[in-house]
Amino acid sequence: MSIYIHTTAVVDEGALIGDGTKVWHFSHIMKDTVLGKNCNIGQNVVISPRVILGENVKVQNNVSIYTGVICEDDVFLGPSCVFTNVINPRSAVNRRGQYAKTKVAKGATIGANATIVCGHDIGEYAFIGAGAVITKHVPSYALVVGNPAKQIGWMSEFGHRLEFKEDRAVCPESGQEYILQNQTVTRIK
Repeated sequence: MSIYIHTTAVVDEGALIGDGTKVWHFSHIMKDTVLGKNCNIGQNVVISPRVILGENVKVQNNVSIYTGVICEDDVFLGPSCVFTNVINPRSAVNRRGQYAKTKVAKGATIGANATIVCGHDIGEYAFIGAGAVITKHVPSYALVVGNPAKQIGWMSEFGHRLEFKEDRAVCPESGQEYILQNQTVTRIK
C-alpha cells in the first residue's frame, strides 16, 4: 500500500499519515495531525493541528476539523460538516489555550452541513442527520436531527433505523440484534 496526496493538497511537516490514506484536491493537513490507515480526505478539507483520525475515516468535501477533535475508526463525516473548538469565540480575544475537546466514537456518521459545537461527544454508531446542530452529548446508536438536534430514534451499526418491540430490535440488513434498556442500546448478537 501507499499514501496518495494530490498535487494541490498541502501536508505540513509533522503530520502523520497512515498507509492507504488518500488526500484529495486543495485540502490542508496541518502539523501534528494523525490520520490512520485507509482514510479518505475529500476535496477542500482543513484538518487543524493535533486532530486525530482513526482508521478508515471518510471525510467528505469541504469539511473543517479543528484542534480538539478526535474521530475513532470508521467515522463518516458528511460534506460541509464542521466542528467548533471554542465555546465563546471573539476575534479580539485569543482563546487558543481554551480549545474544548470533542470525541466522535467508532462508526458514527455525521451528515452533510451538520455543526458539532465543541465539548459534546458523539457515541458509537450514532447518526447525526444532515444540517443538525449538536449542542449536547449524543448517545451511542442514537439518531438525532434538527437545530438544536433532538433524538428521534436509534440506528443499527449498518445505518438502518431500529424498530424496537418489547425492547428488542433486529437490523434488516445485517440481522444483528439489539436491546434497549434504560435509554441505552446494546448490540447483543
